[in-house]
Amino acid sequence: MTDMRQTPLAQSLPASVPFVGPETHERERGKPFDARLGANENLFGPSPKAIAAMAASAGEIWKYGDAESHDLRQALSALHDVAPAHIMVGEGIDGLLGYLVRLYVSAGDAVVTSLGAYPTFNYHVAGFGGVLHTVPYREDHEDIAALMTRAQEVGAKLVYLANPDNPMGSWHRGADIVAALDDLPEGSLLVLDEAYVECAPEGTAAPVAITDPRVIRMRTLSKAYGMAGARVGYALGAQEVIEGFHKVRNHFGMNRTAQIGATEAIKDQSWLAHIQAEISTARDEIARIARENGLRPLPSATNFIAIDCGSDGAFAKAVLDQLVTRGVFVRMPFAAPQNRCIRVSCGPKAAREKFEAVLPVALAAARSQR
Repeated sequence: MTDMRQTPLAQSLPASVPFVGPETHERERGKPFDARLGANENLFGPSPKAIAAMAASAGEIWKYGDAESHDLRQALSALHDVAPAHIMVGEGIDGLLGYLVRLYVSAGDAVVTSLGAYPTFNYHVAGFGGVLHTVPYREDHEDIAALMTRAQEVGAKLVYLANPDNPMGSWHRGADIVAALDDLPEGSLLVLDEAYVECAPEGTAAPVAITDPRVIRMRTLSKAYGMAGARVGYALGAQEVIEGFHKVRNHFGMNRTAQIGATEAIKDQSWLAHIQAEISTARDEIARIARENGLRPLPSATNFIAIDCGSDGAFAKAVLDQLVTRGVFVRMPFAAPQNRCIRVSCGPKAAREKFEAVLPVALAAARSQR
């Protein structure tokens, strides 16, 4: 058997992926979804300037991407008012998390996260033999104090915190995260995933000094910037932390066309403002639809709404299945008690109208199965 050539660690791991994509579901059902509201993509689309730049660059796709992502890092440097040496670009936050775990986690090393938080991080920790320690959510928020306490108990190399949070859409004030750093164990690194921060209220972004070696912040162009398919993320951190990525990263991993489009997207802050307004409108509409169907929408600082279905995970899964059967793709948290919810991404009016039409039928069908 050829898999016997794999390392013992690799042999012990399941051959699985953290997410089943909408395309897989569409192949299984034999037709596309009418409303793709499950992957937290930006259905409103990227900056037209980014699209134009990518289209213009297509004829030069024979070139490798810039191994230093120079132009994109310069644009990000101007946006955040930090030197490019404090910025690392990678293949989405997912790719950067993989590099980060590779840098810091050896077999048996302790890592702390929240039970039910972003599973791709857990996937990377398992892939490098780390030992994952979890703490429960508190009132649908990641529990910062509990994360720090657990990190102290196990001597964690990495502590993962998403702000705003996926899958619940909840958030903490950035100032509270900075204050909690006093309780971060010496030698630990806080991995602060800020994928949705452009969708959040002012004051959510943690005002961490760029030179603080205790924190690395992760950002993406997949959400508010609408470039999920381009796979562009970036990290902000102290220079000595950022330099570590050069030891392990795929230096030609960044798609050239994606680099060009992302650079223009970052520069087009007026389009970002337009998208932020669209997301705000969509959140209000999805919340209204949920309430009118007797469900409870949770407050959200992201481009999705978690909707409490009022029962347990089995009922929420039944609602989800009924929505999918009727052409509306949504997802749900995988851990209790958060799995009492379904998660609905923000989308344009037509997608919201489809969700509004199908939800009462899906609820009735799910209730009839109880």
